[in-house]
Amino acid sequence: MQPCKLHITGGSGSGTTTLGRAIADAWAVPHADSDDYFWAPTDPPYTRQRNPARRVELMLEVFARRSAWVLSGGINGWGDEILQRCDAVVFLSLHATERLQRIEQRERIRRRGEEINTEAFGEFLGWASKYDDPEFSGRSRARHEAWLGTLQLPVLRLESSRSVQALCDQVLSWEPGRQREE
Repeated sequence: MQPCKLHITGGSGSGTTTLGRAIADAWAVPHADSDDYFWAPTDPPYTRQRNPARRVELMLEVFARRSAWVLSGGINGWGDEILQRCDAVVFLSLHATERLQRIEQRERIRRRGEEINTEAFGEFLGWASKYDDPEFSGRSRARHEAWLGTLQLPVLRLESSRSVQALCDQVLSWEPGRQREE
């Protein structure tokens, strides 16, 4: 796969940001994470959403007008203008237990080993745990699947329990004109 405008999405904790950074590094192109545009900078972080139009405006200013980039995270429901610029999508899936363990590990690293005992993190973990529930109205696998079914772009589906290098190699060797599942 040649450098292009690639969107990597999946459930929280599935590894979209990690893989996105690896692909961007391999291609020497910008990497962006949707959370950096979805959320306004606050302390503590992730407490105030940006207006959807402002999110898109910032993405256009920072990276989306370039010839190649990698965007990780979720934009379905608000990022159609960015999606129209994409050449392909990678969808990562991972068993819920492992996703939630990754989220907890990520939070421990952010807190530098301090106790994770905040109400906000508990709420986030509760939200993330509902991803595989087909009745959940938030960011969910069912919503992702429905959204992916509407795309006119090539979609590569990967199970993300493998190493970042193995996933990166699969994306880099992918021929986007062909769809396949792993």
